[in-house]
Amino acid sequence: MPDPMPRPVRILLQVIAYGAFAALIGYFSTAPAYRLRADNEAIVKLSFSHAAQLKQACRERTAEELAKLPPNMRNKLDCPRERADVTVELDLDGRPLMRAVVPPTGLRKDGAANLYRRIAIPSGAHTFVVRLADGPDGMFRFHQSDHLNLAPGQVLVVDFAPGGTGFQFLAGTRLP
Repeated sequence: MPDPMPRPVRILLQVIAYGAFAALIGYFSTAPAYRLRADNEAIVKLSFSHAAQLKQACRERTAEELAKLPPNMRNKLDCPRERADVTVELDLDGRPLMRAVVPPTGLRKDGAANLYRRIAIPSGAHTFVVRLADGPDGMFRFHQSDHLNLAPGQVLVVDFAPGGTGFQFLAGTRLP
């Protein structure tokens, strides 16, 4: 059966189809323009990994309880592994910006609580207050505040280091 379309016409149609596809791809690679944030915004990143206090205190086993246990498991102290939830609050200029209750990780809820939040805020001078509660009583044991002036596009990282230093405010460089 003869070909209904001559070879030069078929090649010309293929060139037109491929050219239209390439133009479409080229257009969508640059437009519409995507904006990560507004021109007058700064970014606050709150990030930490923290192992909270144990949910219950260790207790001492009685002599009868120890006698019932196999010899290799006769430990005087019975310490549950489960940890308390971590509550963190971040205020901006006296108003709540973020509040999160983060449960511990792990099958037995004995791991660290992990949090990462990225929040866009207006640039300018702000007062930040951050608090963290890591015990079963829900009391805020860590507290830090700072007054910072953030430029448009600047990133503020709020990090937590439990080794006595608590929260740290690290104002980074401006993003393009």
